[in-house]
Amino acid sequence: MKLHRNLVFAVVDALGNIFNDGEYADKVVEKTLKRDKRWGSRDRGFIAETTYDIVRWKRLYAEIAEVKAPYSRANLFRMFAVWAVLKGIELPDWKQLEPVPTRRIKGKFDELSKIRKFKESIPDWLDELGEKALGDKLWSKEIAALNQQASVILRVNTLKTTKEKLRKALLDDGIVAEPIKGYASALQLIERANVFTTKSFKDGFFEVQDASSQLVSEFLDVKPGQRVIDTCAGAGGKTLHLAALMENKGQLIALDIYGNKLKELKRRARRNGAHNIEPRTIESTKVIKKLYNSADRVLIDAPCTGLGVLRRNPDAKWKLQPDFLEKITKTQQEILRSYSKMVKPRGKMVYATCSILPQENSEQVLSFLASEEGKEFTLAKENKIYASKTGFDGFYMALLERSN
Repeated sequence: MKLHRNLVFAVVDALGNIFNDGEYADKVVEKTLKRDKRWGSRDRGFIAETTYDIVRWKRLYAEIAEVKAPYSRANLFRMFAVWAVLKGIELPDWKQLEPVPTRRIKGKFDELSKIRKFKESIPDWLDELGEKALGDKLWSKEIAALNQQASVILRVNTLKTTKEKLRKALLDDGIVAEPIKGYASALQLIERANVFTTKSFKDGFFEVQDASSQLVSEFLDVKPGQRVIDTCAGAGGKTLHLAALMENKGQLIALDIYGNKLKELKRRARRNGAHNIEPRTIESTKVIKKLYNSADRVLIDAPCTGLGVLRRNPDAKWKLQPDFLEKITKTQQEILRSYSKMVKPRGKMVYATCSILPQENSEQVLSFLASEEGKEFTLAKENKIYASKTGFDGFYMALLERSN
């Protein structure tokens, strides 16, 4: 592979924004890719994948390059050089890339690869937390799986098409997608491709959604004609899936504290042909209280550490702080106790997170069941999903049933 100066410089600029300015990797990459209209799909792919790769392995590469934050431009070029050497890419003779001792880089890599926190490139506190929560063996497997690049998974929008029809339509665009056994609406891309430019996407035939995430809405056991509330709807990935499972029949109320996210959901709902969604911004507790004892089904896709989705958000490893877990578990418990009141007698509720930590998952459910608000609920079933076992994102979901 021949390295091109403008592409490498774009990667280094992006890394500066992410590491030094604290910007989010996905936003930085999106912004960087708009910099030069002449870049083709291969150039854009190089910038995006290289940037994410160096973000993912930041600690390991910084250690090998012997650089510390905040990173100067020269430091960032050194980290890039480490990435290139470990990928077997020949470095060009540029003044920014000082002579790199290839053998020393490889030797250091071998040495550091014996220590998990360097090998998997994670902060000390996160390594200790993961080992304590999951045990040495499972944590080692899980963090290794969460460092793999996520494959592209689509969810077929059954309001508009079928799995087979979508596969054929994508094939016409040169995109090969295969069904995944055990996932009713999922298709997996055999090779990465920009699916957002396809006619199928513009026509609302699918959404991009990880296979594990697709299990959440199905877990809620919704029926057409019911009143369903998605309490933390965000931009609505799971809401849209619920609308499809309800066959557009009944009432689907999408709640969120962020009105701008619900605007995005409205836009997506139009494209999906989902007509039974009613977005409502939570501006005060009144919005919740009005819905007490009224819903057949309630989904709480709770805010969490996001440790189960590190494959697609590798910068979360560096943005997370140790005290965040304590704050978020309090928030989760408050949400569970408050939002559960919307479930009507003999109704059902799903509590879900994209985390793998028991503190955010089964321990939260047990704490809720022991509370005043949880005394009428029982745990019907739960699903703990690990990336190391499925190859998809880490998730947790619990189905709770209210008696009377």
